[in-house]
Amino acid sequence: MADLTEGDAVRAETVKCLVWDLDQTLWKGVLLEDGEVVVSEEVREVVLELDRRGILQSVASRNDHDHAWPLLEELGLAEYFVLPRIGWGAKSEAVRSIADELGFKHTTIAFIDDQPVERAEVAHHLPDVRCYPAEEAVTLLDRPEFTPAAVTADSRNRRAMYQAGVRREAERESFAGADDEFLRSLEQRMAVVRATEADLARVEELTLRTSQMNATGVHYPAEELLELLSDPGHEVLVVTLDDRFGSHGAVGLVLLARRDALWHLKLLATSCRVVPFGVGAILLRWLTDRAHAAGAHLVADFRRTDRNRMMEIAYRFAGFTDEACPCLADLPAGEVEHLHLVPAPQQAPTTMTVTAPVPFATDAVPTGWVSA
Repeated sequence: MADLTEGDAVRAETVKCLVWDLDQTLWKGVLLEDGEVVVSEEVREVVLELDRRGILQSVASRNDHDHAWPLLEELGLAEYFVLPRIGWGAKSEAVRSIADELGFKHTTIAFIDDQPVERAEVAHHLPDVRCYPAEEAVTLLDRPEFTPAAVTADSRNRRAMYQAGVRREAERESFAGADDEFLRSLEQRMAVVRATEADLARVEELTLRTSQMNATGVHYPAEELLELLSDPGHEVLVVTLDDRFGSHGAVGLVLLARRDALWHLKLLATSCRVVPFGVGAILLRWLTDRAHAAGAHLVADFRRTDRNRMMEIAYRFAGFTDEACPCLADLPAGEVEHLHLVPAPQQAPTTMTVTAPVPFATDAVPTGWVSA
């Protein structure tokens, strides 16, 4: 992709990661020639504001790493850059490896460099990456592709969550014990909380970003979720996960219609990044245990998409079946399948503690299912 025009930018996806060149781009001067370089206050503000908006930033620079990185630390900017690539290889390979390690599509990656030949090299090998000349750095904050529709608490903490994930994964790789022992060592805390109006942006974001672990593939806009918040027959629940490394942020969403004898799970969605920690399975066990305590059957909506096979497996493994039950009679027929479960008591997890709203608790709450 060639350098973007304003019209191109309007049509582009929101950028998820901006990769900076250093010399004559992030800072004024050429480090190996000038020795001293300066970061303008305008560029510094761009770095800080993109970080506040939840846009990750990295570096692809032809420089000596042992010289350039300490300078970034001295300038107070090193912490804002993840997966820096500072060396003498091709810029396109640096950008490609950053995108691959982040797991981001190339259409969500941007690259900024003062040299036309470097931008051309990246554009040739990675045509979906957006390239910008260095002089446009101070304009990025005004561009729509760098302006997310909403800035949530999670997006403001995205860099910190990513950096915590790197430390967590490094410890997993070096841990010598069994998986359950490692999970217990994390001191995980899952919280199921009632959504508030302030949570709606991140709740809507979850329904948009989650596809593999979304039981119906349905996107609920904020306006519809706002109506459900005030409906006494519905529960809109947000699931968060923390451990000793930091917060994962909001990792799950439950949309539940509660009747006396039937709990109708209209939507269950969890982030793919917390699948290794068992969040989806534990959330289903918690719901099953609470439905049993309330004397209600559980019915879960499921609609097959081209990506959510894992969600069906999770429901089946939890005991949901296609068997008919009189409690299904009042549910509308359609392309959504209704999976049914007669709940039984569930043991609390050994790998994390779970806190939840008081109305879901009973005097028979087992150890580990903690009422909030």
